[in-house]
Amino acid sequence: MKKLFLIIGAPGSGKTTDAELIAEQNDKITHYSTGDMLRAEVATKSELGLEIDQYISKGLIVPIAVAIKTITNAIKNAPTDIIIIDGYPRSMEQLNALDEYLRSDSSLELASVIEVAVSEETARDRVLGRARGADDNTEVFDNRMKVYIEPLNEIQSFYTDKGILKVISGEGTIEEIVAEMGTFIESKI
Repeated sequence: MKKLFLIIGAPGSGKTTDAELIAEQNDKITHYSTGDMLRAEVATKSELGLEIDQYISKGLIVPIAVAIKTITNAIKNAPTDIIIIDGYPRSMEQLNALDEYLRSDSSLELASVIEVAVSEETARDRVLGRARGADDNTEVFDNRMKVYIEPLNEIQSFYTDKGILKVISGEGTIEEIVAEMGTFIESKI
């Protein structure tokens, strides 16, 4: 049975970097970033990539069908039985679509949802300081934060009720955060 770990957090929380480092340190773990998967599709300039770009260039959520297809394909093709996906879910619609998929696939278990919690000030400083792409500017950041925060309480409640939400502070050093998250993931494998 494959075990899935989801990592959620505000833009700039460090969730992708944390997950990448954990996967690098453990060859039993495969990491996928929904943002990176979507940006890679945009870079191909395919029809799907152009459609995705219309959403992410404005800081909006990509349609559920596109996101679920991207994620389920990644899970099915993962070379390991432990999978970390960061940046998902970002809405109740995404959460419900994934939950429905997980109920229909007995070969996959959602082991935990890890929230990397940071202040909005920390998130803003990190995103605007890195300026990785066209979507890293104040206006888009503000929209991305709004999109992240609006469904957050519902998402937290859903996974808390299932007993699988783990909140980790993203305010420390990368080493501290990765060590705490890595130890937690190991305890669930």
